[in-house]
Amino acid sequence: MADGDLTALLPCKPDRAERTIPLAATTVTVQMAGCEAGDATFAVATARAGNVAEAEAWLDAWRASTRAQWQAATGGQIQESPVSVVRAAPRPAPWQIEAHGADAAGKPNEASVRWFAQFQRDGGVVIFQATVLGRPSAADATGTFFDGLRLR
Repeated sequence: MADGDLTALLPCKPDRAERTIPLAATTVTVQMAGCEAGDATFAVATARAGNVAEAEAWLDAWRASTRAQWQAATGGQIQESPVSVVRAAPRPAPWQIEAHGADAAGKPNEASVRWFAQFQRDGGVVIFQATVLGRPSAADATGTFFDGLRLR
């Protein structure tokens, strides 16, 4: 990824994009790489915060927005927990959300999302969001994707 030292192994050739999203009373430019494989989308997004306090505020807002979106999409079937990410910064703490449910047509609607950060030498903090949306065709695809995320 452009910001930080993250290597992500995606199951297909990724498309890249940049967009701005509202986080903690500001708009943040986020760079993304992602692709679709089978019935799932695999993606990684990254943004650069100026310091730990800003990174924590952004990730809190990002998690709250994602939680609200998936509670609406799955009828509130959300599980949140801390997660371990090798070489991730301790603050903001790595975190994950697992959402399971069905859309209005009864089709499974699932998401696995992880957030983590990495300190930079200049005092900045790069924050990451890794996501699997949908139900991958291989049962171990989500685990393989998350296990393949490598911070240097």
